[in-house]
Amino acid sequence: MKIRTILIYSLLLTAGACNVYATTYTLPPTSGDTVITQFPDDVPLTRAEQNETLLDVARRFLLGQTEIVRLNADMDRWHVKKGEIVRLSNKRILPDTPHNGITLNISEYRMYYYPADQPGIVMSFAHGIGRQDWKTPLGKTSVARKVKDPSWHPPESIRREHAANGDPLPVVVPPGPHNPLGAYALHLNLPGEYRIHGTDIDKIYGIGMQITHGCVRMYPEDIEQLYNSVPVGTAVYIVKQPIKVGWLDNVLYIEAHPDLEGEEMTKDQRYAVALALIQKANEGSGESNELPEFDQTLLNDALNKLDGDPVAIYERLPPIEEISDTEQETAAAPAPVKPIAAKQLAAKPVKALSPAKQTAAKPVKSKPAVAKSIPAKQAKNKLSPAKQAPIKQAQIKRQGSPGGYYHGY
Repeated sequence: MKIRTILIYSLLLTAGACNVYATTYTLPPTSGDTVITQFPDDVPLTRAEQNETLLDVARRFLLGQTEIVRLNADMDRWHVKKGEIVRLSNKRILPDTPHNGITLNISEYRMYYYPADQPGIVMSFAHGIGRQDWKTPLGKTSVARKVKDPSWHPPESIRREHAANGDPLPVVVPPGPHNPLGAYALHLNLPGEYRIHGTDIDKIYGIGMQITHGCVRMYPEDIEQLYNSVPVGTAVYIVKQPIKVGWLDNVLYIEAHPDLEGEEMTKDQRYAVALALIQKANEGSGESNELPEFDQTLLNDALNKLDGDPVAIYERLPPIEEISDTEQETAAAPAPVKPIAAKQLAAKPVKALSPAKQTAAKPVKSKPAVAKSIPAKQAKNKLSPAKQAPIKQAQIKRQGSPGGYYHGY
């Protein structure tokens, strides 16, 4: 797309972002594809409406703070000038979990909800997760109960922590704008008080960071929509997948996020995880169990940047459509013989040759035409790995990922 078109589309993004709620995606129509796309542009952009921060832009588009900072690593998160171009998220690879209920991938600070009454749809929300010393538990659970306008009873451990920092907490925090649970809470069927909840006005810019005491914190409008959509008993999968791999239209993508605090992998470990996921995705698509000849440069670049932006690393040719039995019989059958008119059978008399010029006529042996048969089903068109061309994709320069700047519940 030309720059002018991108900028026009960017202005539309800015103008239409004020009433955005959950980011809703249509699931790919091809079975096995797991990459979802929000905007038609590969790199959607927006203009800053005024002198603001990246956190303001993230809030407007319901993105997490860590996510938008990674995508705009060359920008000062605290000083974005009016009219400056800001990059937004677009493609996402669905986590490797069942496509039902709620999936929390804490490695990307993002939730995926598959509403049972809207097949073919997935909603995605940014959220905050537990700090290193208050980890969000992993595994499968469910929504145990829902509470509107909850009161917060701070655990004794949290009260001691706040008291030590000179910020004592009451025994009960009533509902209201300064309640850390916000206006809605979904209690999870886990030991302890683990919830998916909203946030207070004081900590709203901490969404999309590792800041809580183990709960999952969401934007106010996001938790309201989720609360009104999710029934009690809905399955909840809490996973940690910093690297994801998935297909879309015969193109293989990889998405890489930084490790959580205190859980850093080495480059070799990260590369090994990526190779295992690529091989798994290749086997799941019906290809061989060997690694496809993907673009090594693009893979290494994605694993070094860790900006969470899906990168295309390999393309396969789509399979040739199978030929039906009817088409096979039509192709193999000989062409019908055209009947000869009766008048054509009357041959004109031939003038006799002199005996000296007459030669013995030898019959001509003609070889019958052999029709090549077409098998009932043709094999899929698979190129050898050496012949498959990797995708080349424009890359945007990145710098290091920022650390956390905010802490809360």
